[in-house]
Formats: sequence, structure tokens, C-alpha cells
Amino acid sequence: MLTKKDVIQRAEEDHVKFVRLQFTDIFGMLKNIAITVKDLPRVLEGFELFDSSAVDGIVTSSKKQIRLMPDPNTFVIFPWRPKEGAVARLICDINNEDGTPYPGCSRNSLKKVLSNMKLKDIMILGSAKAEFYLFKQDEMGQPTSMTHDRGGFCDLTPLDLGENARREMVLTLEEMGFEIGSSHHEAGQGQHEIALKSDHILSLADKIATLRFVVRTIAQRHGLHASFMPKPFSDMDGSALQISFSLYKALQNVFYSHQENYQMSIEAQNFMAGILEHGRGLTAITNPLVNSYKRLIASKLSPNVLGWSVDNRATMLRIAQNSERELWLEVLSPDGCCNPYLALEVLLAAGIDGMEKSLELRKPYVPDELGEIVLPQNLNEALDLLVQDELVQKVLGKHIVDLYYNLKKLEWQRYQKTIHPWERNEYLVKY
Repeated sequence: MLTKKDVIQRAEEDHVKFVRLQFTDIFGMLKNIAITVKDLPRVLEGFELFDSSAVDGIVTSSKKQIRLMPDPNTFVIFPWRPKEGAVARLICDINNEDGTPYPGCSRNSLKKVLSNMKLKDIMILGSAKAEFYLFKQDEMGQPTSMTHDRGGFCDLTPLDLGENARREMVLTLEEMGFEIGSSHHEAGQGQHEIALKSDHILSLADKIATLRFVVRTIAQRHGLHASFMPKPFSDMDGSALQISFSLYKALQNVFYSHQENYQMSIEAQNFMAGILEHGRGLTAITNPLVNSYKRLIASKLSPNVLGWSVDNRATMLRIAQNSERELWLEVLSPDGCCNPYLALEVLLAAGIDGMEKSLELRKPYVPDELGEIVLPQNLNEALDLLVQDELVQKVLGKHIVDLYYNLKKLEWQRYQKTIHPWERNEYLVKY
């Protein structure tokens, strides 16, 4: 744990000249403002005011002052910057001017759910696997639609031409204090995956947001463009953000029980049942783009079934075990364009709701069974289901839900008004 005094001392010892105050807006975009190191003591006390539109993700005629509250534990120096004149970052919570939490701060919103869990003497850990594509750039430095290589799942060089960039991404993340589980070439041409080891949930959310920033920065240094777009190609795999959970009490894995079916404890079954109960209502948060649903409905291998399994790729949830009497719940449906704070928040809230209500878990999914329920088929449907789910609305709060719903509805309308190449190819000659 770092104190404000520790941060000031480290900044001085490491010759930091600039500090980026980072925060995530409601729609998951990482933002920042830069200060010089001489202002660091003032900023650490919460004296930095800014415009709330940066957090809300929209500029309106009304302007409200917000207060940036840096978390000292997030202080880290960017390894790709020079040692002299170094640049560091601090992740900030957002408060109102009077010091109360700003309702549009997704990090504060996640912390609220986690603080409620502490009352139940539960510790929850999470891990994540982030997939992304590497694209070539044109002579102007703009991304093209050409992938960097034609490699496939776990290929090596010379097929995996992104190996050097991916290695530097991993080394950079490790230098910033990340624990990386693995990294490899994924199934799509130019597609890669980096896995984050288990961590406390707030730290995991911070790391997911930071990973996306680091991956894109290092890719650019290699003359490439990294994209977490869920489905950039119709004929290649989409990119997921697979999130795994496990609960602990007194250092024991609460999800594991050798006495139950599939070695899932009753708590695990209730937790999973809660996520499935609210799965359709929270999908607009975990899958936030029009393009997200091109991935979810692409094929039978897409995780769009509202169910669970041990080894089926088509289900929203899957369980995984290891030899150390531990069981993890894997959520397969989210993608890397979500706001990690909000995504983790709604998934946790849904799981806890299942535990509190002792919801019964349905039977594991059987392919092609009658009456299977699927996740929303498009963003518009997902948004309508979001505002019908009372738990999700309560957890996120009116401020976030209203902004998210209204702006995402406008995004859907823009998509609906656009004539796409497929329509011309399909209809122009025929009709």
C-alpha cells in the first residue's frame, strides 16, 4: 500500500517530470490530464477540479465541476518513457466538488459493490484474458484492414509476425507490476491474447483498462494498430474479454465442493444462477457496441446461449477446475470494448443476488436442446433489457443508466440510418 508521501518520494527519486491523471468515462474510454510533478502534492489532496463532461462521455450545455481523487496505489512510471524526465500515472476516482462520490464515476460505483461484499466476509478474485487484432498501418500512420500476419492458434514465427510486439507488451506490463499468466497467437490472422493472473477485483479493473492502453501504445511503436473491436471480420474469430471469478472465505475456495455435482458448491451454483438470471439485462454493459453482437451471433461457437457448461464454447458461463481443489467461473460473453469497472460490477452484483436469494442453477446446457434461451441479438434489444432489469439499474444508478441508455440508443439509430455495403451488394442489382 502506497501513501501520498510514498508517491511524492518515488516521483522525486525516479526523476518524474509529468504525471498523467487517468480515469475511465462511462463508456469505458480511458482519459487523462497531465500535470507537472510540482503540482503532485496539491493533486494528491484532491485539489484538481475538472469538467464532468470528460467522465460522462458527452459535452452538454451544462457544466459541472468534479474533483479528481488519485489513488496512490495506482502510481506507476511508464517504462517506454525516458528515465530522465520520466512520465508516471495515477488512476483517479471522481468526486463531486463537495467531496462526495460523483454518480458518473464507474470506479467508485464498483468500489461500492465491493464494500458491500466485505460485510459478508467474502474475498473475491478475478482474472481476465484479453484478445485483440494487430493491423498494418498505411504511409500516413492510419490503420488499415490488413492484419499483421496469417498465423493461427498458438503458431510460432515465421507465421506469428506479432511475436516481438506481443513480447514487448508483456514485458512492459510486467515492469508496471502486472502478473501475466500467458500470451499467445489466437485463432484469427493477426489475433493475439494476453492473460492477466488473478487479482482483487478493483485492481483487475484498473489492469484491464491499463492493458488496453499499453497494448495500443506498444503496437504503435512497432508500426502497428491494435484493436479490441469485437468482430472486425465476418470470416474470422471475434475478440473476447473472458473474465473468471472465484470466491474465498478464510482462504478457502468457496466455489469448490467435492460433495456436489461437477464439484460446484451450493454458493457457486447460486452465484452462477444469479448471473444467468440477469444475463440478458447486463449484456448491454458487457457488450457495448453495435459490433459486439456480430460476434455473439456469428456461429454456434459464439458464447450466446444463456446457460453454463463444462466444455462448450456456446454458453455464456463455463466452469474450470484445477488439481488444488479450486473452481473458477468463466464468463465468456464480454468483449474488450466494455467499461471494465461497470462490467465487473454488474456481473458481481448479479452473482451476489443469486447467493442472497439462493437461486437454483439450471441444468448444464445440451447443444440443440429445445427452448434454449440466448443473449440479446443486437444492441437495441440489449438496451431495452437493461432498463427492464431492476437490479442492474439499482447497482449502476440513475445517472449512469440514463446517460448510457440514451447515448447508446443514438449510436444504434446512427447505425440503422447508415446504408451498408452488404445491402448494396445484396439488393442493388436484384431490385
